Amino acid sequence: MKAPVFQPEWPESWKQALDNDNLEFFGNHKKDLAYYYHYKVRFAETIQAVKKYVPEGGSILDIAASQGNFSLRLAELGYAVTWNDLRAELADYVKLKYESGNLQFLPGNVFDLNLDEKYDGIVITEVIEHTAHPDEFLQKVSEFLKPDGVIIMTTPNGAYFRNKLPRFSDCPDPSVYEEMQFKPDADGHIFLLYLDEIKTLSARAGLKIKEYKFYSNPLINGHIKSRLILPYLPEKLVMASQKLVNLNKTLSEKVSLGTLAVFSR
Repeated sequence: MKAPVFQPEWPESWKQALDNDNLEFFGNHKKDLAYYYHYKVRFAETIQAVKKYVPEGGSILDIAASQGNFSLRLAELGYAVTWNDLRAELADYVKLKYESGNLQFLPGNVFDLNLDEKYDGIVITEVIEHTAHPDEFLQKVSEFLKPDGVIIMTTPNGAYFRNKLPRFSDCPDPSVYEEMQFKPDADGHIFLLYLDEIKTLSARAGLKIKEYKFYSNPLINGHIKSRLILPYLPEKLVMASQKLVNLNKTLSEKVSLGTLAVFSR
């Protein structure tokens, strides 16, 4: 993908998308290394999972895809990708970054989509925590899946030791959160899901978990003031720290900010 050239007349959503892209891909990494490292790990884990579970050239629906980084990279890798987001105007921003591959655009609220097409893979990165009804969301997403397809989801880890948001399973009436759902970035987080909740939600949707893993410990994501030392540490050392953390499953669950889950029928 290529870097778009900023224009002052852009809508605010494009300007914010470019700010994020500059941190994630296009050269402003040192401005916030913790953000960059956390995103880099999530991006790599997601792409690796797609390559592992979705056949070459398979069809992929990227839901709430925002500035389209996952969509663009997967299209470049040879997948037939459909980009989706609530903010229809972002489609033209994504097109500014397009270089190659089979990429289609389908803006709209996923709850309102009625699709005849089914997909080999569905990508939902950092989406479910922005919904008031994660159970209904996962059920709706599963309707777009081929019988032998997979859903690849990343979401913040509810068991992370710094999480102060409520459990979805403890909420008697999730509808009270409907007015705040679908907001972007961390301000829009409603529930952060725990492993037991993800198991329950997937079973309700007729899905089973093929893979589940944690990523992004406090050194990577800059928490507990580790962002102060990140500029002085080699990137390879920072990234290697997750392998050490993952040697202890209990520790990994408590200190990893992100989770990745792969679901199938």
